[in-house]
Amino acid sequence: MHQSIIASITKTEQLRLAMESKVKRVNLMTGNIRNLGQVVDQLKASDKSVYLHIEMVDGIGRDAAAVHYLAEQFGINGIISTKSHVIGAAKAAGIRSIQRFFAIDTAAVETAIRVVRASQPDEVELMPGLMPRVIQEVKSRIDQPLIVGGLIRGFDEVEQALQHGADFVSVGSEKFWS
Repeated sequence: MHQSIIASITKTEQLRLAMESKVKRVNLMTGNIRNLGQVVDQLKASDKSVYLHIEMVDGIGRDAAAVHYLAEQFGINGIISTKSHVIGAAKAAGIRSIQRFFAIDTAAVETAIRVVRASQPDEVELMPGLMPRVIQEVKSRIDQPLIVGGLIRGFDEVEQALQHGADFVSVGSEKFWS
């Protein structure tokens, strides 16, 4: 199961635990442009792939120039975004992309499927991650690996998500990381 867990770092206090964990990937969703270099260096030194949620780290624009800067200056492996133009910028910068969307209703899921087909991210993240039927439906309609996350509290919920088609589960609770 460890290879299917992604550590979602939402506060700086989680960095040490993520670095010491067995997970190989982290979604960085905290910090700011001033400390980003140090944080990414520490994570990479701990043999972690770093995906930066561009909308959640302070001091970073949400345009192509910002994506190129992040790729060149910090060596991140990829970005996470809800914005399709950022997904395109990641491709142009030569880094991976994760298109995140929120399944709040049927219309939101349909829109997300259209956006994913148009933007062609490397992976797709479905939020929240506790919807077996929706996980199956989305997985059957996209070609990319599917990450699910949000509101997951138990190991049984991780297993359920994986059994219903998720390729990865992104969790912010450290208990899942080791």
